[in-house]
Formats: sequence, C-alpha cells, structure tokens
Amino acid sequence: MKTIRTTPEYDAWFAGLRDTRAQGRIDVRLRRLSLGNAGDAKFFDGIGELRIDYGPGYRVYFVERGDVIVLCGGDKRTQPRDIKTAKKLAEEY
Repeated sequence: MKTIRTTPEYDAWFAGLRDTRAQGRIDVRLRRLSLGNAGDAKFFDGIGELRIDYGPGYRVYFVERGDVIVLCGGDKRTQPRDIKTAKKLAEEY
C-alpha cells in the first residue's frame, strides 16, 4: 500500500469543493490508487491524471515518487491550466 501525500495546492482545491459527493468519490479514487488500482487514468510526461466521471468531470493529477504525491485537481473546463500547474509542481516534488 502506498502513502498518499498531498500538496497545498491540492488541499486548497479539495477544500473549496462544495459538492460533498464529489469529495467522497475523489477520496475513494485516491484510496484505490494507494492500493495500486489507478482505474480510469491517463499518463503523460510522468504525470498521472485520474479521471472521475462525476459532475463536471473532475481531474486529479499525481506523480509516484515512492509514495503517491497528489499535485492538484480541477475539472474538464480547467484542464489545460491544471496540466501546466501539475507539470510545474511535479518538478518541485
């Protein structure tokens, strides 16, 4: 089982979600990821993108550096900006 670590950027985004069902679904996906099941995920440039088929199409970006480090989150609408942020954060972690 891998440890899930989050960045302040992810924590702020997650805390700002008003949809508690979305928060629950995201939590479940991260739990499955910690157990080795990435599910519906796409990988590019060393970054994983969890695609959550709920609401506006939530996205959670992560890297694996021993542990799983959750970089940031967003939705389909903010995807291009979120990918840029994830790439920048991946360099820092």
